[in-house]
Amino acid sequence: MANKRSGTAAPGKAAKPAKATVTIEIARLLCPAPRVVENIANTFGLSVPDFDGIRESHESAFRKMWHSFDDALNEKATLMHFQRIAGSLVSSAVGAGRFYSEKVSAARDLTSSLANDHRDEDRDAPVGFDSKAQRAREFAADMAMQAYALLAAAEGAIAAYREITGEEWKAYQAPTQSPATVERRSAAAEVNAFTA
Repeated sequence: MANKRSGTAAPGKAAKPAKATVTIEIARLLCPAPRVVENIANTFGLSVPDFDGIRESHESAFRKMWHSFDDALNEKATLMHFQRIAGSLVSSAVGAGRFYSEKVSAARDLTSSLANDHRDEDRDAPVGFDSKAQRAREFAADMAMQAYALLAAAEGAIAAYREITGEEWKAYQAPTQSPATVERRSAAAEVNAFTA
């Protein structure tokens, strides 16, 4: 009986795509800047989130959590715990920033398609109703305010993390096994198959 081996990995063992690293710098690039937020707020009649207040309240919350542990966590556990919590806030800001960017692009696309006189489906809405492009612009403006507020929360978490641990925050990355190590283990398992 011939042994047929496929070149594919076993089900459930497929290689996972590399997850993009989340950083505060990415969040800062994706989320709207203060000047942009001011312009959006003035144009759409929205209130600007209190960036400093949100930042300070999240920084304070981190300090309260840290003090509540008293001596329950050692230095390494403290670092890991707050790294993960700060990471969730940074991830939230990155996600909100990406969503905001997508909605701005969609609003621009819809608005520019209105200028095309040859497309009936892109005509303005009836009087008294907002057009699809108008709703898209208003939604993008709302998302700008949310992304800005979530960036403030992330900034507060990063500042508190620095104060608590004495280190700059960076996203946790699980150690990866090099392919050579996996190959060696596989080879060892195959060789061990010959012994009883």
